Amino acid sequence: MNNLAKGLAATLLMGAAAVNAHAQEVLVTSDISTSTTWTASNTYNLQGQIYVLPGASLTIEAGTVVASDAGGSLAVTNGAQIFVQGTKNNPVIMTSKLDQATWTGGDPKTGTWRESANEWGNLTVMGDAYISENATVGNVPTPSASNVAAMEGLVAGFPGDTKVLYGGGNDDDDSGSISYLSLRYGGKVIGLGNELNGLSLGGIGRDTNIDHVEIMNNVDDGIEIWGGTVNLKYVSIWNIGDDSFDVDQGWRGKAQFGLIVQGYSLDASQGSGVGDNAIETDGAEDSDWQPVTSAVLYNFTVIGQPLDGDNATAWRDNARVQYRNCVFMDIGDQVVKFDNVDGDGANGYGFNGTKSWADTWTNAWSVYSTVNAPANPADFYKSQTTGKLAEMKDSVFFRNQGPSAYTEATARNVFDPARNNVQVASILDADGPVKLLTRGALTTKGGKMMLPVIDLDPRPANEAMVSVNTAPDDGFFTPAAFRGAFDPACPNWIYGWTASEAFGFTTHETMCFDMKIGPNVVASLVINDTLTGATVIQNGVVLADDAPMTIVSTSPVDVTFPVNGTTCRITSAGGLSFEVLGGPSGRLIPTDN
Repeated sequence: MNNLAKGLAATLLMGAAAVNAHAQEVLVTSDISTSTTWTASNTYNLQGQIYVLPGASLTIEAGTVVASDAGGSLAVTNGAQIFVQGTKNNPVIMTSKLDQATWTGGDPKTGTWRESANEWGNLTVMGDAYISENATVGNVPTPSASNVAAMEGLVAGFPGDTKVLYGGGNDDDDSGSISYLSLRYGGKVIGLGNELNGLSLGGIGRDTNIDHVEIMNNVDDGIEIWGGTVNLKYVSIWNIGDDSFDVDQGWRGKAQFGLIVQGYSLDASQGSGVGDNAIETDGAEDSDWQPVTSAVLYNFTVIGQPLDGDNATAWRDNARVQYRNCVFMDIGDQVVKFDNVDGDGANGYGFNGTKSWADTWTNAWSVYSTVNAPANPADFYKSQTTGKLAEMKDSVFFRNQGPSAYTEATARNVFDPARNNVQVASILDADGPVKLLTRGALTTKGGKMMLPVIDLDPRPANEAMVSVNTAPDDGFFTPAAFRGAFDPACPNWIYGWTASEAFGFTTHETMCFDMKIGPNVVASLVINDTLTGATVIQNGVVLADDAPMTIVSTSPVDVTFPVNGTTCRITSAGGLSFEVLGGPSGRLIPTDN
């Protein structure tokens, strides 16, 4: 298949996910010891804690549903792999039987949001990358391949059970790949402070690929990362019972395009049903151990709870994080919270000769700690390549009205003009950084006043439309010239596969696409002339009205199609033709490939 056909087939086919209302239910009752594939022709019901054992792989094909009874959960051990092969039209859904019961005709793109969580377990993946964990007997404070930890929320079957351990000495560890995965209503509670997160990642290396992951309703954290170097792209995290995005034990990775919407999953205390921090970063355990968290986050949109919500970012134990091109809005407490210690006996910033909290914000990224250092710090810490060890730059801050919302941020010079941050003075919705945000009625959950988000168009508006700088073109980051998680030209990466859409929270925008054509190739767009008055708009200029349109271009062309059920046909010079139903907006991209 030529490049045009592959590009169009991947991005323009718009049928709904295949629904098999008569799919056979497969009860998964034992660990997976040989490489196995799960298909969309079945649904899978996890019976208790299931492990993918070392040497085996689990492949989950596009459109597969894993709907489990209470207690069902899936963990991929260190030395095993998982390949979640969801697509935009056919995501992989992992949820509970109770959620599945709300679907119309067995279609996971339907359903009803419920105040619930803890209905099944989660997906845990454990890898072989470096971690820092001082609570395990035999671990040492310097980076060591022998340092391991037991995964939170898992229970060892016997003393010395290695199935629950993560960590090692391979930062290039490949635990597989995860794409277009929606995780709903999970988070098994083992005991106080020992709960399953929506997606748990322990010691995962940078050769593991994770993109397009959604967590909807979870009793504990949304995504939690312990150490490792894994990178994440396109993550959506809603209504989490604790921290939405949590980092521990020296994560040295990157993340881009993240949507966090704080709320609640259960009527329980904050941290066990009502959202806590949006992003919580622990550096190392203890704080003078290495590796220490050194990470970069670009293009996150963080929407808090304005009345009784917690912090946008919480910092502990020497964490070093760079936030760039982000949106922070409706935060109930502080934008930057100096927690210092994690409450588990660590000693915080400045301990044993490490950098102080203030120095972390003024020292360059290349100032590596000499305390318990690796032999090759420049090769060991690869995520940060410019700026300061801790910083917030080129971001929008809107309607954060807590009494101490900006106290620590101001002390850390976040609003120095050189940082290119924008603190919006207005509190009016019309001046906000997203196109639309509607909240439901005031309710009290876990003793906290909540205003749940019930309608969101997260595309950028006003100060979020254009950023001063972009992420580097480094093979992972996308150089996106806007603030927040969504591109104004072709933004809707949450459309078509998420629970937030199925539940009616995010349904505003139609499909978008990138159509790749060869240099100087002619593409003809033909509008269905049964609809009068339909238009095609290129770069803001009306080009066609119920008439064929021809484009010849060697640079990207933005095209917006009419809505109201119009059918558009895109035909390349080679004769390939695809019909586009609805009203997508997108971009024709010439390419040499």
